[in-house]
Amino acid sequence: MSASRTPTFEIDAERIGWITFDDPDRSMNVLTESVMMRLSEILDEAHTAAGINGLTALVVRSGKPDSFMAGADIDVIGSLENPQEAERVTRAGQSVYDKLAAINIPTVAAIHGVCMGGGVEMALACDRRLVSDSDKTKLGLPEVQLGILPAWGGTTRLPRLIGLQAALDMLLTGKRLDARRCKRVGLASEILPAELFEEATRDFVRALLVDREHGAPPKRPLRVRLLDETPPGRAIVLRTARKRVMKQTGGHYPAPLRILDILKEHLGGGVAQSLDAEAKAAAELLVSPVCNNLVHVFHMREAARKADGIGGSGDGAATPVAAMGVLGAGVMGGGVAQLAATRGVSVYMKDIDHGAVTGGLQHARSLFDKSVKRRRMSKREASQQLEKISGGLDYHGISGADVVVEAIVEKLEIKKAVLRETEAFVSSGCVLATNTSSLSVAAMAEALEKPERFCGMHFFNPVHRMPLVEVIRGPESSDRAVATVYRLAVRLGKVPVVVGDGPGFLVNRILGLYLNEAGFLLEDVGSVEAIDRVAVDFGMPMGPLRLVDEVGIDVSGHAGESLHRGLGERLTPSPLLQAIGETGRLGKKGGLGFYRYDGDKEQGVDEGVYTVLGLPAPSGKGGGEDEAIRSRLVLTMINEAARILEDGIVRSAADVDLGMIMGTGFPPFRGGLLRFADTLHPRGILGQLSALHDKLGPRFEPAPVLVRLAAEDSTFYEAFPAPTVE
Repeated sequence: MSASRTPTFEIDAERIGWITFDDPDRSMNVLTESVMMRLSEILDEAHTAAGINGLTALVVRSGKPDSFMAGADIDVIGSLENPQEAERVTRAGQSVYDKLAAINIPTVAAIHGVCMGGGVEMALACDRRLVSDSDKTKLGLPEVQLGILPAWGGTTRLPRLIGLQAALDMLLTGKRLDARRCKRVGLASEILPAELFEEATRDFVRALLVDREHGAPPKRPLRVRLLDETPPGRAIVLRTARKRVMKQTGGHYPAPLRILDILKEHLGGGVAQSLDAEAKAAAELLVSPVCNNLVHVFHMREAARKADGIGGSGDGAATPVAAMGVLGAGVMGGGVAQLAATRGVSVYMKDIDHGAVTGGLQHARSLFDKSVKRRRMSKREASQQLEKISGGLDYHGISGADVVVEAIVEKLEIKKAVLRETEAFVSSGCVLATNTSSLSVAAMAEALEKPERFCGMHFFNPVHRMPLVEVIRGPESSDRAVATVYRLAVRLGKVPVVVGDGPGFLVNRILGLYLNEAGFLLEDVGSVEAIDRVAVDFGMPMGPLRLVDEVGIDVSGHAGESLHRGLGERLTPSPLLQAIGETGRLGKKGGLGFYRYDGDKEQGVDEGVYTVLGLPAPSGKGGGEDEAIRSRLVLTMINEAARILEDGIVRSAADVDLGMIMGTGFPPFRGGLLRFADTLHPRGILGQLSALHDKLGPRFEPAPVLVRLAAEDSTFYEAFPAPTVE
């Protein structure tokens, strides 16, 4: 008998069996090994009861108020090192769900709240799936985001239930579906009211016992069936999906490719053979470096979500935020307002011009319209949330705000003047924050009577897409101010990282040197395409010169000048980046930079850029310089990250990695900049940097921290561990 106290099993007076998951030691149910053992025992009891005691139906449910199942135990996933053990664990899970699928009475999964991974796979092993109409009900198979695949039957059963195309949309992305989407694609048999969920579930089971076809998935349209259910159609769908995966991932993530392999070989065949392929693929993926690194990233994100930014956990030191003020109604201000409104926060945007306020409201509306178009919310929901945003020219609208975020022009004296004015109109408990990307928080705080209430809250553009928020702690920022802004960022669905006050803070400081080195490389290598290709091949979402275009050549130039003033000789601007800034080219927003653009679409490298920069046109794609390009770009970032740790801008290597992944798209499959650096080891990095320093000068002078770590035979993660949150 297993030691697990969950799930429990009871048979009611109508001979309906109820399996209830309610782990008393966790806020959400998790499928640990002991829980799976207990489920297996219960299913044996149910099989027996169905044959002897007349058990009529079996319902799987959760006793938690807002969740069904978080999925498998992530700690177990991250700890597996042996392929044989990984396959054993996978097959053990499959065998339990096979028991559920084989029981000869109707089985129903009653899902209210979050249901992920192994919870969805459990539901797929049932005959029917009921979901509540709660906003909290979300179903998804996020395994691919951890470098693995749904291997307890998810890869096998989902496409057989909802069709190949709809299944790929979930399997390859980890996308979460709400109740309406679940019903639309056929994953849910019925949507039931959350307030009467248990009673409605019982009514559904009674109807199912009378009519075994009750709640059966509707027949899919002929066009869909021709693609999903015929060999030529499936071949087209899978071939298209593979091309899309390769374009999006560069082949760096093996899990989606293995999913496609299994479906190609086994979707038209038997379930047993497909499950066998799932188990074998899972055994390889679970012990891979990619899985290991993605689990590491998951743990970093979870730690950030649970923390308060001051060394504790939760909301203890933070002021609850019901109302926000936003100073500046531009694209950034409108984006912040829209995001806050989606999370139930009332927002007042203040500007000095009626047209600007109108523009901010229109920008917020456009973001809601896009969400409606993409079916992420209904028109009614969008309208209700938009009503939470108002704006005007006076300060009285922010008098009741718990937090005010300044998002005006990036000029120190103007920011100081506006913050000074604002302080006179807000309550004594209001926290003030600046969205600056480069200016000193300490310098701005000089304008305030209560500098302790002030800190930075640096959103990245576009606000609705970029997950990172840098919470900038100034010299006088209080714990309450930092914790309030930190927890607000978490509430807004962002990933916060606390950083110290300094040039470029964390992300832009590293990014500045990276982009600057790309300019020096262009002078040496002479090919925009080669430099950007190497960066993308490494896993970056776009090349550094393409990123300069995206940011704006003028904006990038101003940021580089600011960092040069703060960091000195090692950020001496690249002559070629300075030169392109003098040509009048603006990058993407102007239609011409290193690349040509047609609206939002990049049209390839502009060959004329070589002429205006005085460079010969490249003779071909090259390839002989690839390793040198990669080394210079990556080592520049690692070296500056070491200096950031030395300067105390962040406390841990994990802070650097989380910031770089969430703020720049540094490839998650590598685990982060410094986790990747640790695979090279500081000794190896020091040797490479020393050689580059001798050849190229001061910008490659090794950081003192690297010299120390090399001498101590220590890694970044050993020397700068993340603090333990109590």
